[in-house]
Amino acid sequence: MKDYELQKRQYVIGGVAITIMAIYIIRLFALQIMSDDYKKNADSNAFLKKVEFPSRGNITDRNGKLLVYNQPSYDIMVVVKEQQERLDTIEFCRALNISKEFFIKRMADIKKTAGYSPFTQQLFLTQLSDQEFSVFQEKAYKFPGFYIQRRTIRQYEYPNAALLLGDVAEVSPEDIKNDDYYQPGDYVGKIGVERYYEKELRGVKGVQILLRDAYGRIQGNYRNGEFNTKPVPGKNLTLGIDIELQQLGERLMEGKLGAIVAIEPSTGEILCMVSSPSYDPRMMIGRQRGKNHMELSKDPLKPLLNRAIMGQYPPGSTFKTSQALTFLNEQIIDSTTSYPCSRGFVFRGMRVGCHSHGAPLSLIPAIGTSCNGYFCWGLYHMLNNNKYGTIQTAMDTWRDYMVSMGFGYPLGVDLPGEKRGMIPNASYYDKQFKNDWNALGVISIAIGQGEVTLTPLQIANLCATIANRGYYITPHVVKHIQDQPLDSLFTTRKYTKASQAAYNLVVRGMRRAVTGGTCRSANRSDYAVCGKTGTAQNRGRDHSVFMGFAPMEQPQIAVAVYVENGGFGATFGVPIGALMMEQYIKGELSEGSKRQADRIQSQHLKYGTKDR
Repeated sequence: MKDYELQKRQYVIGGVAITIMAIYIIRLFALQIMSDDYKKNADSNAFLKKVEFPSRGNITDRNGKLLVYNQPSYDIMVVVKEQQERLDTIEFCRALNISKEFFIKRMADIKKTAGYSPFTQQLFLTQLSDQEFSVFQEKAYKFPGFYIQRRTIRQYEYPNAALLLGDVAEVSPEDIKNDDYYQPGDYVGKIGVERYYEKELRGVKGVQILLRDAYGRIQGNYRNGEFNTKPVPGKNLTLGIDIELQQLGERLMEGKLGAIVAIEPSTGEILCMVSSPSYDPRMMIGRQRGKNHMELSKDPLKPLLNRAIMGQYPPGSTFKTSQALTFLNEQIIDSTTSYPCSRGFVFRGMRVGCHSHGAPLSLIPAIGTSCNGYFCWGLYHMLNNNKYGTIQTAMDTWRDYMVSMGFGYPLGVDLPGEKRGMIPNASYYDKQFKNDWNALGVISIAIGQGEVTLTPLQIANLCATIANRGYYITPHVVKHIQDQPLDSLFTTRKYTKASQAAYNLVVRGMRRAVTGGTCRSANRSDYAVCGKTGTAQNRGRDHSVFMGFAPMEQPQIAVAVYVENGGFGATFGVPIGALMMEQYIKGELSEGSKRQADRIQSQHLKYGTKDR
C-alpha cells in the first residue's frame, strides 16, 4: 500500500513538473515567436531605422510655369533612450533658439504621442532653416540622442491660388489613424490639390538601417546597406490653370467678396479659380503656419472659405438659360412662343418685377433682355400642363433636367469640400407646404431665386455646357499626372436631357444679350462673345453675376463671375468676365482694358455682417 502511495506521488510530482515546463515553453514561444514586442525592443537596441523622405511632386500650370516646388528643410529628431542626463539643456536650447520651458514641455508631449517608443526616433522640432541648421550642426556632437533629419518643404512661386493649390502641414491623429503610411511628425496635404492628390504627390518613403553598438553609437549601415530602401519621389502634376489668368482674376476681385471660375469647354479643365478674399500661400510655410492659420480663421471675411466651390448662391438670371432649355425640350415653348411682360410677371395677385423693355417677346429677345416675365410664364405653363398629370410629376420632371445639367449635387471636381447647392423637388415642397402648393407659390425658381442655389463652379459649368451645345466634362484642376492617366471621370462627356437644337437657340439668345442686351459692354469686333447677366436678390445689396463664353463657334473659355453685393450684373460681372476672356484668348489686355482693370481693382466694396 505504501509503495503504491509513493508511486502515486511520483506521478503527481512529475505531472506538475511537466505542466510547469510546458507553461514556460508555451510562454517563451508566445513571447519570442508569436509576439514581436521583445524582438522590436532588441532590434531597437541594435538598429536605428532612419526614414528617408521622398521629394514631393512639383506642380506647374498649363504652360509649364512652376507653381509649387520643394526646398530643403531640417527636423530635429530624438531617441529618448539615448538622451543622457548629462545633456546641457541650456546650451541645447540656445543652439535651437528655444526656451527651456519649451524643451521640457516638448519632451513631455513626445512621451504622450500615440505609438511612442523610447528606442525609436521621435520628432522634436520641425522645419529648421538653413541658418538654424548650420548653428545646430556645429554643436550636434554635444547632444547625444538628437539627430538631424533632412527633408523638403513646399515653396510657392506666386502669391496666388492659395485655396486651389492648398498647403502641407504636420499630420493629425486622424490622418495617422486613417492611413498607416503616416507616422507622427510626417507632413500631409491639408486642402486643395495638395490634399486631393496627396497619394500621387507624396511618393514613397525610404529606410536606412543603421547598426548601433552596446553604447548606442552608430557603427554604419547594417550589412552594408543590403536592406536599405531608397525613397521614391512623388509624381509631378500639371494643372489646367493659367497662372496669368489667375493673377488677373485675383487683381480684379480685390476688395470684393465672391469668385471667378473659368473652364475650357472642350476638356473641362479649370483655367482659373478665384475666391476672394484670399491670402498668400507662403503664409502657410514654416513654423509660423499655425499662427497665420489662426489669424485667417478669425477673419470675418472668411479667406479660408473657397467660395468658388463652397459658396452656395442664388444664380439669378443666369439660371434662365437652363429654364429655356427645359421648356424647349418639353415642348412647353418653341422659338416663336411669345409671353407678355408688364414690367414683370403679373397674374392672380402675384407680381414678379422686371425692368422696362418691349413686350410681348419671344425666346431669343427674352434671353437677350433677361425678361423675368417670360420665364415665369414658362414655368407656370410647365407645372400646370395636363400631360404630367400632377404638379408633383411636372416638378420632378423639371428637377431631372436641372440635375442632368450638373445642379443639385457636387459636380465631382478634384478638390475637397465641394458643396452641392440646392434644387428643390416635389417632395421638398410637399413637406414645406403640407401638400398644398401651386405653381405661383414656387414661381421665383424660374429666375434663379427662391430655394435654388448654385456654386460659382456650377454656373461656370452651365456656361461650358451651353458652349458645347449640350454636354460637359466634369470640371477638373489637374490636366496631367506624371506617368499616370487621369481618372475617366475627367475625360468622359456627360450629356444633358436637352437637345442640341435647344442649345443652339439659347446660344443665339446669349449672343443677342451681348450685341444688344444686358451684356453690351462685353461686345467685341475681333471675336464673338455670348453672355448672360444675373442680378441675384439678397437680403442686402443684390449680387452681381455674369457668365459668358467665347468665341461663339469654337469656344476656348467659359467664365462665371460672382461678386457679392456688387449690384447689377452689368456693374461688375460683365466687365470682369470680358477682361478674363480677353486675357485668355488674346494672351494679354489692350491698353484700354488695362486701364479698365486698374479701375475695377481699385473699387473696393464695403461689407458688413448683414450683407454676407
